[in-house]
Amino acid sequence: MKISGRLAMWRFWSLVAGTLLLAFPAHAAETFQDIRVQDDNATRPQLIFACDRQTPELDALVTPELITDLKELGAGIALSTEDFSPERMQIVRRLNAAGIPMTAWIALPKDQGYYVNVDTATQTAARFAEFDKWTTDSGLKWEAVGLDIEPTLNDYSALMGHKGQLLRMLFKRSFDSDRVYRGRDAYNALIQTIRSRGYRVQTYQLTFMLHERSAHTTLLERIFGIVDVRGDQEVFMLYTSFDHKGGAAQIWRYGPQSQVIAVGSTASSGDAAMDAKYPPLNWEEFSRDLIVAHHFSPIVGVYSLEGCVRQGFIPKLKTMNWTQPVVIPGESLHQAAKVANGIHAVLWLGSHLIYFIVAFALVFIWIVWAIVRWRKRKKARKLAHLEV
Repeated sequence: MKISGRLAMWRFWSLVAGTLLLAFPAHAAETFQDIRVQDDNATRPQLIFACDRQTPELDALVTPELITDLKELGAGIALSTEDFSPERMQIVRRLNAAGIPMTAWIALPKDQGYYVNVDTATQTAARFAEFDKWTTDSGLKWEAVGLDIEPTLNDYSALMGHKGQLLRMLFKRSFDSDRVYRGRDAYNALIQTIRSRGYRVQTYQLTFMLHERSAHTTLLERIFGIVDVRGDQEVFMLYTSFDHKGGAAQIWRYGPQSQVIAVGSTASSGDAAMDAKYPPLNWEEFSRDLIVAHHFSPIVGVYSLEGCVRQGFIPKLKTMNWTQPVVIPGESLHQAAKVANGIHAVLWLGSHLIYFIVAFALVFIWIVWAIVRWRKRKKARKLAHLEV
C-alpha cells in the first residue's frame, strides 16, 4: 500500500469532482449538522495492522515486545509478500508460534506493477502459487489471503505525469469493456483457487469502487484496471491522512456501505515535501478514526504497523477508551458530500458520454437538414415568384 500512489489517485479525483462542482454547485438549501459518535458499550475491535516492510526492516520491527503487545491487543498482521526468503519465513514462524492472526497480502514485485490489477492478473495468480508453495514447504499458517486492488504503479505515475500521456490512456481504455470482464473472470477464478487451498479471501478496495457501483458504470474499471470482485471480506481503505481537514467525515459517509474499514495512514511516505503537506495521522486523529470506523465495522484495518510503532501508538491502544465521544463537524460532512456527489456525477456523465455524443450528432444533423430544407423552400418560392 504505497502512499504516493493513493495520494495521486485522491488528488486526481478531487480535482475532477471539484471542477464539476464549480459548474454544478450543490443545492444551497442542503444543510449538515455536527454528528456525535459514541457507543457506551463499545469494546476494542479486532485490529489488523498492514505491514509492507522488506525483510531486514521487518526483522527489526517485529520485536518480542511488539509480539507481546499484539497478543494483548488480540491484533493480527496483514503481511505483504515482498519476498519468500528463509529470513521472512522465520519471522512468520515467530508470529505463528505466538498465535498472532496472519493475513498474506499478495504484493507483486514493483517491476510487475505491485498491485492486483486487470493488467497483472496472470502475475497475481503466479504470485499466489509461489506463496502457496512457500507456505506449504515452510509449514506456515495464514488465516486469510488479501488482494489489494488498485491501479498499477505505472498508472499511478500517469496520474501525476504528463497530461498528454494521461489523456491518451483515458481515451484508449474508456471504450474497452472486454478488459473489465476479462479481469473479473480472471480474479473470480483466482479467488476460487485461493479458497480451494483453505484460505479466506479479503479484497481491499478504494472508495471509488463504491461510486462506480452507485453510478452503475464500469468506467473506472476500464480506465484504471481496478476489478470489482469480492472475496469473503471486502475492506474499504478510508485514509483520512490525505484530507486532514475533512477528518472522519469520509469514514462516516462511506462506513454504512463498508463491510470492513481500514484507516490510515500512520506512516510517512519518505518524501519530505509530501509529508509536510500530507503528514501521517497523529494520535488524536488516529484514535478518532478508529472509533468512527468501529461504529460500522467489528474489524478495523490499520495502515501501517510500522507507523504505529514509530509514533508509539501500540501501548496507547492497550489503554484506549473506546467509549469516548467523537464529534464530526457538519461542515466536514458537507464537504465530503460535495466531493462524493461530484465524483458520482463525473462517473455518470463519463459512462453516458457516448449517448450525449450521439444525441448531439443527431441534433446537429437535424439542424443541418432543417437549414437545407428551408433554403430549398426559399429558393423554390423565389423561382415561383419570378415565373409569375
